[in-house]
This record gives sequence, structure tokens and C-alpha cells, in this order.
Amino acid sequence: MRKDLGVKSWFYPLPVLIIGTYDEDGTPDLMNAAWGGLYESDQVVLCLSHSHKTFKNIMAKKAFTVSFAEAKDVVACDYVGIVSGNTVKDKVQRSGLHTSKASHIDAPLVDELSVALECELIKVNEDGNVIGKIVNISVDEKVLTDDKLDPHKFIPISFDPCNNTYRAVKETVADAFKAGKEID
Repeated sequence: MRKDLGVKSWFYPLPVLIIGTYDEDGTPDLMNAAWGGLYESDQVVLCLSHSHKTFKNIMAKKAFTVSFAEAKDVVACDYVGIVSGNTVKDKVQRSGLHTSKASHIDAPLVDELSVALECELIKVNEDGNVIGKIVNISVDEKVLTDDKLDPHKFIPISFDPCNNTYRAVKETVADAFKAGKEID
């Protein structure tokens, strides 16, 4: 039996994205954002409040990184989402995370996070969402096998909006575009 629960923001699961930017004086800022994803095959969309320091930095620098939060760094990744860069200028340092300048854009990579998309701002759309073009994917070699992400080495987390928790993504259940061929 099914039960109607009304309207809730239960889009499940949501990737936990760590958005990296530099402010006007070059200080790195990181933000945890669960509301984002692919927009086109080479573009991302981020749903960010315009009051966030990250949004202001993106508007100023026209660049940002999108890293995937990992289970091993969940505490630091949560911290950068609950503390505002508008009020805590050294929140990256306090988090224990470290940054390095991305090679293709003016934005920071998070040294501890294995996978990052380097993005240039395309536009802010009519709904106020940030649209960025992916210009490079930067991956730590330690999570690769044969130049592909290895799910035994790279353990991203997702946000579970139903239970307000983070969950590790790590079990393969089937091969995409193949499992369904069993039918017929």
C-alpha cells in the first residue's frame, strides 16, 4: 500500500558537492551544496542563495570548482556547509581542509577530495541558478584504476533529505544499460 506524504524536498539521493571559490583578496572559500547536478553533458547547475559568500565569489571571479564530498572527510565537509564565509573568513582553515589553485581556472581545489570539476561561469539563469561550463576534471590518481574512477577507492557521500543524514555510495548492484537486457 502507498501513502501520500504531500510535497517534500525528497529528491533522493543528492550528491554532496563542495563548491570552491576565491574571494576578492584570494582567500579560499568552500561551501557544501546538495542542490546541484549536471545541466548539460559539459555543464553543471547549482542552486545557491544569492546571499552566500560562494555566490558572490562566483559572480566576481566567474569561476568555481565542484568537488564530491567523501566519507573520509564528512566532518570537514559538513562544517563548510554549516558555517558561513560571510561571517567566518577562515572557515576553510578551521575545517582542516587544504586547497591548491586549480590548473585551468581561478578557483581552489580541495586537496583532500579526490574528484573535482573545474568550471567557468556561463550565466545565472532566470531562476537564479548558477550555470557553469566544465573545463576540466581533476582527479587524484589514487582513486583511479585504468584511468576510471574505482568505486573501491573513491567513496563519495550523498545527502539523504528524508533522514537528514549523509550516506556512503559504494555498492554496485548492476551494470547500467546492460541489466535491463535480461528482459525479453
